[in-house]
Amino acid sequence: MSEAKWYVVHTYSGYENKVKANIDKTIENRHLEDQILEVRVPMQEVVELKNGVQKASQKKLFPGYVMIHMLMNDDTWYVVRNTRGVTGFVGPGSKPVPLTEEEMLPLGIKQENIVVDFKVGDTVTVTRGAWEGTVGVVQTMNEQKQSLSINVELFGRETPVELSFAEVKKMS
Repeated sequence: MSEAKWYVVHTYSGYENKVKANIDKTIENRHLEDQILEVRVPMQEVVELKNGVQKASQKKLFPGYVMIHMLMNDDTWYVVRNTRGVTGFVGPGSKPVPLTEEEMLPLGIKQENIVVDFKVGDTVTVTRGAWEGTVGVVQTMNEQKQSLSINVELFGRETPVELSFAEVKKMS
């Protein structure tokens, strides 16, 4: 099986977040989590001065573009290409060209492989993020995506939450 690479998709201007949401929903519906690993709208922190007050806000780094980390095959190409708001992949003709390592470095997207000491069934504690301090049992793990899911109690019901390996530690 080929390795996942980052591709750039051109969208209608202002539709970047809608395209991301639509692709994420399609991934979930068609169970393509192992083929389309991540969809990103690159953002940068900008400090603006308005009426003498400094205000930090997020601006799109590349308006009109969405980045997708995926395994390129006929199914994934079709799903992405036929998503509402997508005008096409970046590349000559209809052939998508993946980003090189050199192109990825300035974007701050690092491909760190975190080695973990837990497995499915182990109890972990969330160390940062919205679920910090939550304890849960590992339900699934995705080595390629460097993520896992645990069930947390939300409104009296067990709800799966996906976290990155860096956000959890094994309970001793």
